[in-house]
Amino acid sequence: MIEVVAALNDRFMRTIEEAGLTDWRRQLLTGLSGTVLEIGAGTGRNVALYPAGVERVLLCEPNRHMRARLARVAANRVSAEVVDATGEHLPLPDESVDGVLSTLVLCSVADPEQVLREIVRVLRPGGTFAFIEHVAAADRPERLAWQRRVEPVWRRVAGNCHLTRQTEAVIAASGLRIDDITRAGMRRAPSLVRTTIRGLARKPAA
Repeated sequence: MIEVVAALNDRFMRTIEEAGLTDWRRQLLTGLSGTVLEIGAGTGRNVALYPAGVERVLLCEPNRHMRARLARVAANRVSAEVVDATGEHLPLPDESVDGVLSTLVLCSVADPEQVLREIVRVLRPGGTFAFIEHVAAADRPERLAWQRRVEPVWRRVAGNCHLTRQTEAVIAASGLRIDDITRAGMRRAPSLVRTTIRGLARKPAA
C-alpha cells in the first residue's frame, strides 16, 4: 500500500514540478558543493539536479518503499549513497558534510527542532543548509484559518504533514544564519500547501 502511495505522490507532484518547482530545486542546488546530505530524499526528485561541484551525495530516507525507488534513481549517479535514516537521528559524524538539503520534508518530520540540531551537528563550519518548505500562510489569514481547521485530519492522511509549521523560525532558532530566503506561492499546488519558503542558511565558521 505504501509503495502505491509513493507512486501516486510522484504522479500528483508532476504538474507542480512542471509549473516551476523543478526550477526552484535546480536554482537552490547551485549553492551546494562537496559532500551533501539530503534528508527525506523520497523517490529522488533532486538526484539528477545536483551540480557537478557536488562530489558525494548521501540520500537519507526512512520509508523503505520510497527508498527502493530512490535506490533505482541513485544508481544513475556516481557517488550517490542511499541511507536508511530519519532526520532526527543522522548516522554521520560531527562536522562531516559541506551541505544539507531539505525539500518539502520539515512539514512531516516528528521533531523539526531535533532535525535542525542534527543538521547543525553534521555541517562543517561555514557549511550550507538549502531548503524549500511549505509553511503556515501567515500573510493570508483566511488561508491560515483553513490550514488550522484541516490540519488534524490532513496529518493523518498525508504522512504527518503539518500545514501550520513556522519553519523559518525553527531554522533561525537553530543557530544557523539565514543568508537568503524567498517566500512565494507554489504554482499549481493546492492552496493549503501553496505558501512556501526557500533559501540558504549557513553554519557560522569556527
